[in-house]
Amino acid sequence: MRDLFKGWGRGQRASATTVEHPPLKIKPRHVGIIMDGNGRWARKRGLPRMAGHRAGMIAMREVIRACDDFGIECVTLYAFSTENWKRPMPEVEYLMHLPEQFFRSEIDELVSRGVRVRFMGDTSALPPYTQETVRNSLERTAENTGMTVNFALNYGGRAELMSAMSRFAQAVAKGDLGVEDLTEERFESYLDTAGLPPLDLVIRTSGEIRLSNFLIWQAAYAELWFTDVLWPDFRKDDLYQAILDFGGRKRRYGDVE
Repeated sequence: MRDLFKGWGRGQRASATTVEHPPLKIKPRHVGIIMDGNGRWARKRGLPRMAGHRAGMIAMREVIRACDDFGIECVTLYAFSTENWKRPMPEVEYLMHLPEQFFRSEIDELVSRGVRVRFMGDTSALPPYTQETVRNSLERTAENTGMTVNFALNYGGRAELMSAMSRFAQAVAKGDLGVEDLTEERFESYLDTAGLPPLDLVIRTSGEIRLSNFLIWQAAYAELWFTDVLWPDFRKDDLYQAILDFGGRKRRYGDVE
């Protein structure tokens, strides 16, 4: 079954060592990443799942740096989905503390790079200490004008669409808008990604070939790139290969060549 996807963006890991990369002639403005495989990475090493999440956080730091180095305008990282609450409570609690750990160690570098932090998803449902981390990171980077790092935290694509439709319906009910005012452009203004560049490329690690409720509206015309590399092992070299592959594709948006 997987042979059907050969040549369809299934990345191959060339090297674990970062080398000097030639400049990218064509690159996406907005990259979305489904960071998958932390648990399998840990299981392969006889470690608890939390060790995989910790290693995944290190990979996330490296990939954020790489995106900035490559001149990507925006990267959206699928950090915690609305479905992840189904996981064992100790694992969920550990994941809820990871943002605090990450920003404690990385916020100064993000600020020095001019990175602006954003969040999407229902952050109001997060524990108070996680919400505090969200507020602090937003405040520290609010004036930055460099790359945007958008964390999808307690996010689900279907929930995002339902929320957007609800807000538009409320505007209609109040008389601020009419049903005839609904266009794709107006609808997108109600999405969590409003104000961000259009999504160009979605990367998924760990060999799974699906979107898993990630940016399902935004991904309508995004290029998809899958790799068997588990997220904790994903590095700058892998990102470069994904972007290089993206640059070789023809994006016709339904038109002819």
